[in-house]
Amino acid sequence: MSTPAHRAVPGSSYFVTTKCWQGRSTFQVTEIAEILLTTLFHYRDSGAYLLHEFVIMPDHLHVMLTPNSETSLEKAVQLIKGGSSHQIHKVRGGKMEIWQVGFHDWTIRDLEDWKAKSNYLRMNPLTARLCERAEDWPYSSANGKFCMDRMPEKYQNLASGAKAQVRSDLTQGLKPLPPKESEKTAATAAGAERVSNVGAKAPNPGALREASVAKAQDFGTFTQGVKPVPPKEQYK
Repeated sequence: MSTPAHRAVPGSSYFVTTKCWQGRSTFQVTEIAEILLTTLFHYRDSGAYLLHEFVIMPDHLHVMLTPNSETSLEKAVQLIKGGSSHQIHKVRGGKMEIWQVGFHDWTIRDLEDWKAKSNYLRMNPLTARLCERAEDWPYSSANGKFCMDRMPEKYQNLASGAKAQVRSDLTQGLKPLPPKESEKTAATAAGAERVSNVGAKAPNPGALREASVAKAQDFGTFTQGVKPVPPKEQYK
């Protein structure tokens, strides 16, 4: 029975888990754990992938990595597993199986997903009660002694874009309407005012003239000394 292919998206980062053969605590042996650690960074330094996070547990390995454009996810994992197996057999002798066939992978979706997987990985030794603090585990990126690759800009952009979209939705309707829309709105308001005045009692002609004179005087006082704005300036 063939192993099902892993779905991969170019430029994506992955959370990968692979286990020791038959669940054995192979990496409980310091020398073997050190060989795996060296292998991880050997292929990272050769450019096969970016290594963002890792933790070597006694019976399994978690890594967060980004394969380069010429390396598939399957190839990246094969380098880690095959390279470490070869070196372990070379140093310690024997031909015992090191790894279980296959691996589990998760495509990182966005910044929140990245943080969740990173936290899960770093907390693994604490969950297994192997240490009291994440930074105390010697075979983990949480240790702080290793030079790890930074999060790809892709995930930072995804987070920024999501926030920008939310901000755009919140401010919708606060932008000034285009000139034609403003005219339509003003016309609609004027029509509504005319409708609301239907049936109202007509004002006294004398009172109307007096009110018009008073408004004109007020307007003159209000606008006195104000320089009229040229037509083009009004639309700047």
